[in-house]
Amino acid sequence: MATPATDALSRLLAGADWILADGATGTQLFNMGLTAGDAPELWNTEHPDRIRALYGSAVAAGSDLFLTNSFGGNASRLKLHGAERRVRELNRVAAELGREVADRAGRPVVVAGSMGPTGEIMEPMGPLSHTAAVEIFHEQAEGLKEGGVDVLWVETISSPEEYRAAGEAAALAGMPWVGTMSFDTAGRTMMGLTSAGLVRLVEKLPHPPVAFGANCGVGASDLLRTILGFVAEGTERPVVAKGNAGIPRFHEGHIHYDGTPALMAEYAVLARDAGARIIGGCCGTTPEHLRAMRAALETRPRGPRPTLDQITAATGPFSSASDGTGDTTGGEGRERRRRRG
Repeated sequence: MATPATDALSRLLAGADWILADGATGTQLFNMGLTAGDAPELWNTEHPDRIRALYGSAVAAGSDLFLTNSFGGNASRLKLHGAERRVRELNRVAAELGREVADRAGRPVVVAGSMGPTGEIMEPMGPLSHTAAVEIFHEQAEGLKEGGVDVLWVETISSPEEYRAAGEAAALAGMPWVGTMSFDTAGRTMMGLTSAGLVRLVEKLPHPPVAFGANCGVGASDLLRTILGFVAEGTERPVVAKGNAGIPRFHEGHIHYDGTPALMAEYAVLARDAGARIIGGCCGTTPEHLRAMRAALETRPRGPRPTLDQITAATGPFSSASDGTGDTTGGEGRERRRRRG
């Protein structure tokens, strides 16, 4: 098993204050012709050149890390497309294509094996058992490992039970992993976990992630407030910020995100100053956004931790009054109280 001292992501983090992750997979693939309802993972074998182009566009825009086209590549989700027996193959190919692109980059680039949620509700609220969830994640992890990913990247998780199962699967595969959750319900995940709750969860895991954080959600402002929540808990583990490019708007039959490259550049700098060390974009984030983010991170000096007012002034209003913890004063206030205590 790779250790924090030897895995590629930790080595990259050891030599940099921050690293730039990639942007949106789905947005880019829809721009390439993917149809709503189709499984993006099938393109790994049907259109490998398009997947190479997807990965290559992130690297060309300055990303130090990109995610494989395998978000829905588990048996539970692929079953919807009659492809549940192809889990190992589709994940292996997703990783192999990524390995090709990264190895040609001429600089260190981390290939992160994307693993999204199972799409099922876990016990005790739903029918999916812990053992079954671990098996689902483990099968996918082995395919990604076989294809050559540097790290597993578990993302958009809402349930702490599913997060634990994914971490156990990573341990079974002998792989380092990163785990992000989506805080999209008034500062909480869909299953009610807060930013502080995720920090506590991470630190209790027998095989904790190399880094953890938040992705997707309801916009850059809310995600930045969640980052402040992580940091307020005093975590020393690298934090991931991977926010959407603004807010989705329905226009002429399509979903568009209203975040401009300039807005995402502001978000990237605020994320860095808030304490994130792995900074990227989620839905709606294109290579154009990534180039603006990279330029801002490289040219604008580090500033103090932003206040909530500074965040909303730069990236827009929050979607809710609270960050989910019952405290409306923000992460900075919580940290002061925690230190006094």
